[in-house]
Amino acid sequence: MCGIVGVIGPNPAAPLLLEALRRLEYRGYDSAGIATLVNGAIERRRAPGKLANLAAALAAAPLAGTTGIGHTRWATHGAPTEGNAHPHGTARVSLVHNGIIENHAELRAMLEREGQQFATETDTETVAQLLDLLLARGATPVEAAGEALARLEGAYALAMVFAGHPELMIGARHGAPLAVGFGEDAMYLGSDALALAPLTQRIAYLEDGDWVVVTREGASFFDAGGQEVQREIRRTAVSGASIGRGNYRHFMEKELHEHPAVLGDTLRQMINPGTRSVVLPDLPFDFATVPLVTVSACGSAFYASQVGRYWFEQLARLPTDGDVASEFRYRAPPMPPGGLGLLVSQSGETADTLAALRYMRSQGQHVLSIVNVPESSMARESDAVLQTVAGPEIGVASTKAFTAQLAVLACLALAAGRARGRLTAQQEAVMTQALLEVPGRAAEILEHDTAIRRIAVRVAAARDVLYLGRGSCFPIAMEGALKLKEISYIHAEGYAAGEMKHGPIALIDPNVPVIAIVPSGPLFEKTASNVQEAAARGGQVIVFSDADGAAKLGGIAAETIVLPAVDPFVAPILYAIPVQLLAYHVAVLKGTDMDQPRNLAKSVTVE
Repeated sequence: MCGIVGVIGPNPAAPLLLEALRRLEYRGYDSAGIATLVNGAIERRRAPGKLANLAAALAAAPLAGTTGIGHTRWATHGAPTEGNAHPHGTARVSLVHNGIIENHAELRAMLEREGQQFATETDTETVAQLLDLLLARGATPVEAAGEALARLEGAYALAMVFAGHPELMIGARHGAPLAVGFGEDAMYLGSDALALAPLTQRIAYLEDGDWVVVTREGASFFDAGGQEVQREIRRTAVSGASIGRGNYRHFMEKELHEHPAVLGDTLRQMINPGTRSVVLPDLPFDFATVPLVTVSACGSAFYASQVGRYWFEQLARLPTDGDVASEFRYRAPPMPPGGLGLLVSQSGETADTLAALRYMRSQGQHVLSIVNVPESSMARESDAVLQTVAGPEIGVASTKAFTAQLAVLACLALAAGRARGRLTAQQEAVMTQALLEVPGRAAEILEHDTAIRRIAVRVAAARDVLYLGRGSCFPIAMEGALKLKEISYIHAEGYAAGEMKHGPIALIDPNVPVIAIVPSGPLFEKTASNVQEAAARGGQVIVFSDADGAAKLGGIAAETIVLPAVDPFVAPILYAIPVQLLAYHVAVLKGTDMDQPRNLAKSVTVE
């Protein structure tokens, strides 16, 4: 879950590397470092903590050189100290690494027998020491890299520079993403296109097992067998100016207020407003004959996929199964021929979700991914892709990407219902119209910011919080609880409202806020009954409902937020917004870092 970057060019490398690392800091912020070649020798600066500490170290002791590598870390092996910060290396070689070297203990034992002296606790230094040994024995940098890579096991993206070779950089990818950027008289490596966006829009992606030799003149790609191969250079749409905070205090606040625009952009690509029908790109399968949809994802994306599960089964009568990606392939479920594997991810690089994708493919499934990054590994390995048009999401806790995923899943479920003859054109038109109204309703919800900030005072004082929802709003309860845990560090749980009597009701007392997601609709009365049970036991009931629901529950609720009345079909999309906004305001009151919460990183690229 680290971010890596490299540059070879005519200009000082350190400022370019530092700016690129700022764009990668969402991948990790335990420590950071930069190494450059200065008169042929390797020099580096490292610092524990956030990137500002590295910037201060560079200001105090600048680095010269026009070739260099940089790293922002999310710690796996070794504490987040300066000594364990990347780049790692010796006088001969320096490298940065995203991933885990699984056979590092075996390699380290061998290298120590050969006399290599280790300075850190990290698995990454094993690669540097192996390269150093090979170089000392007379191998060229390219020869050493090829031999070392053949001996590594695990997941990695690597960028390496070598003393005495100021215009050479070598990158490698196995299970973790890596891109090559082509500039004007300059070349770059980066964990993703976002890091390279200010430098170039011409990008080539390494395929799994590839390694690349980069010079000022260009790049030569090699596959896992060492054969030279060609990789397509694409023009990325990622903007170098798209990640500022604007006038907002935090990226999360900015991204929360982008919900209406993102929902509008995402729906616009999938709905014909004239015919009020869903229009999908050509898909390599027919929903009419798909026997089973299997969904898999991680974190908030998994909760989005669970809302989609309700929609597929209710609207299309299409059996749908699923599991969190970190468990899915270990469960090794049997999958019917012709089934559809559906993956959901913001980054398209999540290691567990990629592994689920590959298991699905091994089982003969069609593979469809919903991603926010069309150049991602997941997108490239899928049979088809539906994009969420959310733009870069920098806050670690997903917000606008989550509602965009829901919007795509809603459209996909309508298309499945139509293809399977379960929805008439009139029914599709009604539901499509409800979707088209979602961006406007989202803007109305954001106008409740002051009221939600008031409620946040009550929640911020709590040690435990319960979230309740039924039907397609049950996953929204889990999403609300996850957001509160992620950014405010308050223990919270999301439950199906009907399950409260099976255990969680024992937790309720006057100090426990119970946040109920209760839109009007066929499940309102059942959920309202559960809310009343919580109030009867002294729980601080906070209700999110529309005007009709609020009128019925206002007498028992300690706090009520009245949201727009909407079709129950689209309620999960809209009710996600206030629970995210509540978590944000609680985090502000508690003084936590909601953009970069402790122990978390945005893109989980290691298992």
